Formats: sequence, C-alpha cells, structure tokens
Amino acid sequence: MSAMSQSRGTKVAVPSNLYTAVLAVAFAVVLATASFVAFMCFTRYETIFGMP
Repeated sequence: MSAMSQSRGTKVAVPSNLYTAVLAVAFAVVLATASFVAFMCFTRYETIFGMP
C-alpha cells in the first residue's frame, strides 16, 4: 500500500452547531416569507384563506 491511500480517507469534521445554525436560518426565511405572503393577502384581499 502506498502512503497516498492513507491520507485520502480523512474527512473534514464539521461541528454540529453549524448545521443547527443553517437549519435555523432556513426556518426563519420560510417563516418570514409565509408571514409576508399572509400580510400581503390580508392587505389586498382582506382575507388570508378565502377566495376574493
């Protein structure tokens, strides 16, 4: 076996807090978008879930 095959198998360790932060940011973006759409529907059509 060569020395090159031993160094190729290593992976970069990423802290789990990074994944939690990315998940929190994605959730905040989806929540903000849903809130904005609901607000715009209410201001334009005076209802959120009904047909105008």
